[in-house]
Amino acid sequence: MSHIAEIQLPDFGREETRPEIPVQVYQKRFEKVLDRMEQARIDILVVYGDREHSANIAYLTGFDPRFEEAALLLAASGERLLLVGNECMGYLPDSKLVPNVELFQEFSLPGQARSESRTVRTIFEEFGIGIGKRTGCVGWKDFHGELIEGAQCAIELPAYLVDCLRFLVGDPSLVFNANSILMGVEDGLRILNEPEQLAFFEHAAGITSSGVLALLRHIQEGVEERELERHLDSQGLPLSCHRMISFGEKARRGLSSASNNAAAKGDIFTTAFGVAGALNCRAGSVAKNASDLPEELTEFFPRFVANYFDVVATWYESVRVGTTGGQVFAAVESMRDEKLYQFAVNPGHYIHLDEWVNSPFSEDSDVTLQSGMALQMDIIPVSNGPFCYANAEDGIVLADAELRDALSGRYPAMWKRIQSRREFMLETIGIQLDESVLPLSNMPGWLPPYALNLDQAMVRSGSNKVCPPARGARAFQ
Repeated sequence: MSHIAEIQLPDFGREETRPEIPVQVYQKRFEKVLDRMEQARIDILVVYGDREHSANIAYLTGFDPRFEEAALLLAASGERLLLVGNECMGYLPDSKLVPNVELFQEFSLPGQARSESRTVRTIFEEFGIGIGKRTGCVGWKDFHGELIEGAQCAIELPAYLVDCLRFLVGDPSLVFNANSILMGVEDGLRILNEPEQLAFFEHAAGITSSGVLALLRHIQEGVEERELERHLDSQGLPLSCHRMISFGEKARRGLSSASNNAAAKGDIFTTAFGVAGALNCRAGSVAKNASDLPEELTEFFPRFVANYFDVVATWYESVRVGTTGGQVFAAVESMRDEKLYQFAVNPGHYIHLDEWVNSPFSEDSDVTLQSGMALQMDIIPVSNGPFCYANAEDGIVLADAELRDALSGRYPAMWKRIQSRREFMLETIGIQLDESVLPLSNMPGWLPPYALNLDQAMVRSGSNKVCPPARGARAFQ
């Protein structure tokens, strides 16, 4: 069983300069999409995006619609046309990637001018969308199971676009959901990442984990949630979700934004910070030890946290290149004490520019985990007893020998940080990582259950009572 020990969290450092994705990487992505279109006999691909669902367009072009909507039309011949609204005309991707851009003002905000655009039907027809054309639609979600009839043709793009597409091709069944090309749980193109993208993710994880750590170090009795939000500095990266900070009863609504609510001794707390490419979450109690907790939690919370951390450690020790999502699910489920809590969602998922792409971690999943996958340890425990909360969500990358060689050769400073994080998890916390597991967070596996005593954190049984910092890293002062 896991237990609390006195440990020092090292300062692993982080990349101050944001890694850029070269144009050549985006060009190769287009080539891969065209190959998938050929395999699926797709004539036209329509990739839609808005502020909340921008990752697929951004993956292909480096462009994310801001206030507005946008759509990328891609023909099997390779022809590309990007449709944008009024305000995005001044915010466009590299012309080498999308040489043709057109203003379509219905993508603009309500009340703005609509007088300079062609109709959507005219645009679609001129692009080649017509009778018999197999047209795939990419938004942000595909559909499985029995909740929606005709799931293959269930499309989450705006109805006026889908209606026009179906009218033009003449057969509604020829307009279908093609999200699996980019987001499919087994082989979606955004599931397997290039070294350049992984370097970007590591940079993002340095920002989010350092922000959450700074916030934790400023929790004290009487501090208001809104005062803590300033520590969650995105360094210019777009947010993947709103900043979350909650104390006390408000923490039951874990997704809440910061408010005037102030911390009190014994409160449960939760915080999460996500930007494009990374997210970190921590939750526990505003206390120095169990004696500061309400009476109903003094015995329950320590058992709750200890078993939760056993499950977290099991996840880390189970993930590796070549295993399946179902095997990881079975391992963590076998460790969970069902008397204490349930899982709120899947025990982990893929992460990319959006916080949740898909998840291979479900019961009986036969999805094989592969090199290049960016994964979140996202295990959310819902108490079966008195309300309490713990969370240690961080991100990792899976990398085989070839990818490890590429990362270490091209990004030596990043590689040094990753190795220091691995050493900390292995030697200080006692989590036995496979060599293919590369931690990205600057709080790797670190869970202090009591926010007023950050020198104490959970470790695996058998770890030393007092643990030194990992070699090659500086202890926080």
